[in-house]
Amino acid sequence: MESLENSAAAGTVIVAIDGPSGTGKSSTSKAVAAQLGLSYLDTGAQYRAITWWMVTNGIDLTDPGAIAAAAGKPEIVSGTDPAAPTITVDGTDVAGPIRTQEVTSKVSAVSAVPDVRTRITELQRSIALAAEKGIVVEGRDIGTTVLPDADLKIFLTASPEARAARRSGELKGADVNATREALIKRDAADSSRKTSPLAKAGDAVEVDTTELSLQQVIECVVTLVEEKRAGK
Repeated sequence: MESLENSAAAGTVIVAIDGPSGTGKSSTSKAVAAQLGLSYLDTGAQYRAITWWMVTNGIDLTDPGAIAAAAGKPEIVSGTDPAAPTITVDGTDVAGPIRTQEVTSKVSAVSAVPDVRTRITELQRSIALAAEKGIVVEGRDIGTTVLPDADLKIFLTASPEARAARRSGELKGADVNATREALIKRDAADSSRKTSPLAKAGDAVEVDTTELSLQQVIECVVTLVEEKRAGK
């Protein structure tokens, strides 16, 4: 990925933040990007968006061939302002619809299909390379697959209990135990898929957020980014 390296050399900073659900990726990534004047990309929203499109258009999600055949059809556009990130599919704002339980329960099946990952990965790379001042990209395979030459790679972790409590709070009263089981199931699916599994890059900095407040996590990541910038 020579173009990415050239981009970094030009003074931008590309930060990859990976980790499973409930570790604080989105809140941390948005806050860090806003504080440092960088763009922000939620790659999970893109996989949710293509899943939403397939559900809406009646694609058989038990058939990987049908998913692959439809992977190139929807137009997905991600806004990268950390203060107001947007996501549209064929011009329709889907920021709300992609967060439904129906989409959440199906996104792993869709995102495991290689044609889907290839299409979305290309989209993510193009967005990262177009970010003039740099970008914080969050997801599950950013440091390992999407942007292996990122200037800084961070892998957020947290105990299943802490993650379930956070996600239940986001879902406003969802059962913590059921949420914990769902997260563990999602982890297993994401970590075991053949194409771009959830994994920590060998050169990533691991940050365990279990005992940290969101503000403490943000401060930690901001410090890591500033140290990386200073070291260039």
